[in-house]
Amino acid sequence: MRTAVRTDRELECPRVDAGLRARGVELITLPEGIPEAELIEAVADAELLLMCYTPITARVIAGARHLRGIVKYGVGIDAIDIEAARQRRVPVVNIPEYAEETVAEGAFALMIALARKLGPLHREMQAAGWAWPVNQWLGHDLAGKTLGLIGVGRIGRSLARMAGAGFRMRVLGFDPFVDRESMRRAGVEKCDQLTDLLSSSDFVSLHSVLNADTRHLIGRAELAAMKPSATLINVSRGALVDEDALVEALVSGRLAGAGLDVFSQEPLATIGHPLSRLFGLPNVLLTPHLTFYTHEAMERLEDETLARCDELLEGRPVLVKSHDPRLRSQTHGVVLA
Repeated sequence: MRTAVRTDRELECPRVDAGLRARGVELITLPEGIPEAELIEAVADAELLLMCYTPITARVIAGARHLRGIVKYGVGIDAIDIEAARQRRVPVVNIPEYAEETVAEGAFALMIALARKLGPLHREMQAAGWAWPVNQWLGHDLAGKTLGLIGVGRIGRSLARMAGAGFRMRVLGFDPFVDRESMRRAGVEKCDQLTDLLSSSDFVSLHSVLNADTRHLIGRAELAAMKPSATLINVSRGALVDEDALVEALVSGRLAGAGLDVFSQEPLATIGHPLSRLFGLPNVLLTPHLTFYTHEAMERLEDETLARCDELLEGRPVLVKSHDPRLRSQTHGVVLA
């Protein structure tokens, strides 16, 4: 019997699990955070490896003797050793399109909630039953403000449309891989320098891939370049930000606020985590890496995941829809959309 391994079973994918079993595949599901040695043992005879967050190292790939492909049921591929997979001629594919609108909506929800102080207001209503219009609750309009996008791909462009056409915001963009005309068509003004965007924006939203060049893209110097009245939104990858520097900026009041859905070390914890100091801050909204998590997005994710699994199980080239050069440069077992 064919075998597939799916890591990160805490993210429930019942249609994927049932679909693989209906195809006669023995499915092994593993928890998030499984030790590398246990994962190596589990994938020894697997033809498919499905992952979301669990690191897929060179040792894991080397130990999977019969592996036909690695399917990231999600977007980011920074946890996969792509070069090790390439050397083993194991194709890697992700599911890039399932939540571009969904995640943009999540980023926008964080932005408007922070602008209107909805988190503290909700807590006040729960505690006291009412809140009078005093200065403590005074919020901000989005109309007329400037949104800076770091990364102007699918999600960034969706957020630009919502903010610009929907809320009459000015939208700036920094992305070395997107030209000025493409940004203009998306309603975005291109900034050639990151600091120009940071110093001009009332809200900064991150939509970049994580790689060696973008790790800690937002560090102390970049946070210092932002307006003290500005808010940072991150629904992309936690390690894009120097989180120690971000905590200092938020606790000291150097930065007005932050809405964070992603973190370098997940899950968070109220005690003993590098970001534990953020809990309870009135200018911070924290969500548990779930801006992608809607009924509609999960249906798209599971359908696309099964389609990629079918291609691999049937020995066909797997369809790469991503624009990430790490995936598009593969030369074995893939076809590019």
